[in-house]
Amino acid sequence: MGPYLASALNDERWREVDIELIAAGMSNLTYVVTPRGGAADDAVILRRPPTGAVLATAHDMAREHRVISALGPTPVPVPRTLHLCTDTEVLGAPFYVMERVQGIHVVKEFPAGYADEPEQRRAVGERLVDVLADLHSVDYDAVGLSEFGRPEGFAARQVRRWTKQWDATRDQDRPGLDALAARLAETVPTTQRDAVVHGDYRLDNCLLDPAAPGRIRAVLDWEMSTLGDPLADLALLLVYWPQPGEDLPATQSAVTALPGFPSRAEVAEHYAARTGLDLSGISWYVGFAYFKFASIVAGIVARSAAGAMAGKDTSGYADRIDPCVELGRAALDDGAI
Repeated sequence: MGPYLASALNDERWREVDIELIAAGMSNLTYVVTPRGGAADDAVILRRPPTGAVLATAHDMAREHRVISALGPTPVPVPRTLHLCTDTEVLGAPFYVMERVQGIHVVKEFPAGYADEPEQRRAVGERLVDVLADLHSVDYDAVGLSEFGRPEGFAARQVRRWTKQWDATRDQDRPGLDALAARLAETVPTTQRDAVVHGDYRLDNCLLDPAAPGRIRAVLDWEMSTLGDPLADLALLLVYWPQPGEDLPATQSAVTALPGFPSRAEVAEHYAARTGLDLSGISWYVGFAYFKFASIVAGIVARSAAGAMAGKDTSGYADRIDPCVELGRAALDDGAI
């Protein structure tokens, strides 16, 4: 690896390297690569697909490298890409290298002493929305992404895709989930704007500035990005956004329930003000986001029951499905977000 990087980066410091895996699992693998004897500030990040058999379309390194590179000159904060390798002889799979951005990665909670004040937390919440609005305002033709996806029919195609996923991995009979899928398919809204969509935009896919909680230093994990309906991104952010006293089934982190964070309604209002999009139909997208999440969880439960999730704790996953179905139904029936 070292000699290859030394040549690719045109820097002999990389001839010998230390490599540390920092993110593993079913997603793409992420490594910190440091020149032997170098400091943390010298390190770069290497991304490659998971080991073993994978779907090429789900772990396309050239595609991920392409979108990050294209967004580099825009207001969307992304790491600077350094090199793409499509030669599978080097590591056994394509990979790319990008700069290592130093930032606060919030998974379950803020580090002690960080964003302790309500106004700092509000700044974090509002900046998350600002960055999403900036992404959805990018002229994708101008940055070379006109062929990055098929935005026409995106929402209907997404419903079909995740319905097919649910059909293929049913953990048990769930008529409520079937009914939700049918209603979504029958009521697909008209897309107002096509945009670059992240596909999994949330707090723990961002790095926050260590010195300024109201600033996002980088948005990460672009493997699900494409061209499509931006309200799908906003809706997914909303279902990941618990308010005080809530325990949402899709919750990845409960920090948005802390004092100071804007409510979901305020998130939607802020986004609408920044983008000019009409959010009167956002409840359909929220309903779809819950359906998508429930389908993903049902797939995990089914694979776990089949013994295909060895070493991964999936306890309690099945208990998330029915609450997602109920919240998706409430979004469609009552306009709840």
